[in-house]
Amino acid sequence: MDPAPTSGATADLVVLDARRPAADPERAAAFAASARRILADLVAGGAALGWVEPPSQDEVAELLARVTSEAQAGDAALRAAYVGRRLVGLGYWRRYARPTHRPHADLEKLAVDSAVQGRGVGRALTAALIADAEKAGVEVLTLDARGDNTGALNLYRSLGFTEYGRLPDFVAVGERRYDKVFQMLDLRRRR
Repeated sequence: MDPAPTSGATADLVVLDARRPAADPERAAAFAASARRILADLVAGGAALGWVEPPSQDEVAELLARVTSEAQAGDAALRAAYVGRRLVGLGYWRRYARPTHRPHADLEKLAVDSAVQGRGVGRALTAALIADAEKAGVEVLTLDARGDNTGALNLYRSLGFTEYGRLPDFVAVGERRYDKVFQMLDLRRRR
């Protein structure tokens, strides 16, 4: 597992390629349980991660297994951030399935434990995922975020992403509505 640079992050932060721990059945269970804890806590606190209710352990394990399999095939990247031996964040991108969109990928999830937010974990994870996308030959890396997630939107902008669209009041959480903001990073310009 190759550590990614963690400049400006928590002193003992390490960002690893998560394919290996997720591929070993014993370590996969521990990784999935820790990932589920982070995701469930964030969703319970109102985070915009695609769930209204916290995901189940089985749902997270299935998601991680699918992303790990795609990463082994070169169609995704999965990163895990640790402080010491504790998982504090994870993120992944996946290539688009349509043949005409295959040169591109979507950063689908980036989740950082609320206890370490604001200490560079999200930046280190995103930078590692961008580097993985560059190595994989991804041309354009896209993402979408809920419009009220200003911290994430500012982070992505600071890493070179630009907004290319917005759907007003598109995301429904009960009676509340939020904009869906689309951002992109053209990696062809970085080569």
